Amino acid sequence: MARPNNARSTPEALVDDALAMISPGRRVWVALSGGLDSSLLLTLAVAACRRHPRPLYALHVNHGLQDAAAAFEDHARWLCGRLGVPLFVERATVERGARGLEAHARDARLAAFARRVAPGDTLLLAQHADDQAEGLLLAGLRGSGLRGMAGMPESREWQGRFMVRPWLSVTRAALECEAEKRGLRWIDDPSNADQGFDRNYLRHTVMPALAARWPSAAASLARTAEQLGESDALLEELAEETLQALGGAAACLSVADVLALSRPRQRLLVRHACRQLALPTPPRARLESLLDQLQARGDAQVHLAWPGGEARRWQGHLHLLAPCAPVDVDWEAAWDGVTPLETPSGPLNWQLLPEPPRDVYLTLGRRRGGETLRVAGRGRRDVKRLLQEAGVPPWQRERVWLVWEGDTLVGVLGIAAAEGWRLRAMAAKGN
Repeated sequence: MARPNNARSTPEALVDDALAMISPGRRVWVALSGGLDSSLLLTLAVAACRRHPRPLYALHVNHGLQDAAAAFEDHARWLCGRLGVPLFVERATVERGARGLEAHARDARLAAFARRVAPGDTLLLAQHADDQAEGLLLAGLRGSGLRGMAGMPESREWQGRFMVRPWLSVTRAALECEAEKRGLRWIDDPSNADQGFDRNYLRHTVMPALAARWPSAAASLARTAEQLGESDALLEELAEETLQALGGAAACLSVADVLALSRPRQRLLVRHACRQLALPTPPRARLESLLDQLQARGDAQVHLAWPGGEARRWQGHLHLLAPCAPVDVDWEAAWDGVTPLETPSGPLNWQLLPEPPRDVYLTLGRRRGGETLRVAGRGRRDVKRLLQEAGVPPWQRERVWLVWEGDTLVGVLGIAAAEGWRLRAMAAKGN
């Protein structure tokens, strides 16, 4: 969404412009916390919908994290009743973990948005220039890269939904002035006064000091975040062009091709590939270590992990993947070779049939090492060698299913069947 010119930069005009850009008939949601910003946003959205008729709804997420949660929900219900807007309340469960309460609350809020807002709908969010400026400062103090400092986009597609923030160029002071002029009521979040939280410290101590010296500090920092966002988008385009030039396989990159790039482009490519695979990007130190190890001679074994992702080098390629779950080597199941079977790694999609046909009683299990299989025309073969010949990566070999009839190995699913047996892939459902 393009930034409006100064003649159209009032809070009311920006909401009006945002509504006008949404296709008629598309549902519009306002994320309504009950605070000043979102209460004003809903009030102005109702007025804008009179000029640009759109189905309008409000969505309140109750995290249940503080005593004031009930007061926020009550205010949301009162305001929606007064404005005649349908209100939907989502109750979120916030996990507590190493990333901090704020990050987990944000994840819970996004999950609530996804449950209620349908693909194709637009969700209006009330973040403003001060939020953007605080985010930029926090990211810089944490040593974040360009993406972290780029801040929030004015509009973006998210899982088929459209998230729009019309007020990123407007300061909170301007919004408060507008709300007071309209006699608006809202609820103040008592936790916002706790300067034990980094963002609150910036809001109540750092930002006022900056504004005393540079009155337009918040707006200027917000513009900087916007410009950084544009730079980040251009780098994403470059990274995608590079990935496509190397074959487009984000999960399996040629080591030689990666090393032919400059170091900054190597970092850019690996991070982009991780995002394409929905993997967390590696921290800077881990990424540098990975790129250093890729320069080792030959096909040196490289395995580097970080929270939520890992990288492995094998047969001249860099493999990016999610961490593999531990394998229970003791898990076994009886099987007739035909009936679909649910396993710890998902449904079995192979059948193993004796020739000539007969009833069989088989056991499905994992590798333990040293197994051999008598293959028609090839004699007895080590399972380890069969997996190597089939190109199964080392970290996947312990996950291959083996099938025994009594004490005799009769199949390695997906790889080979024993003499007198036939391996067949099961047809996909719907075919």
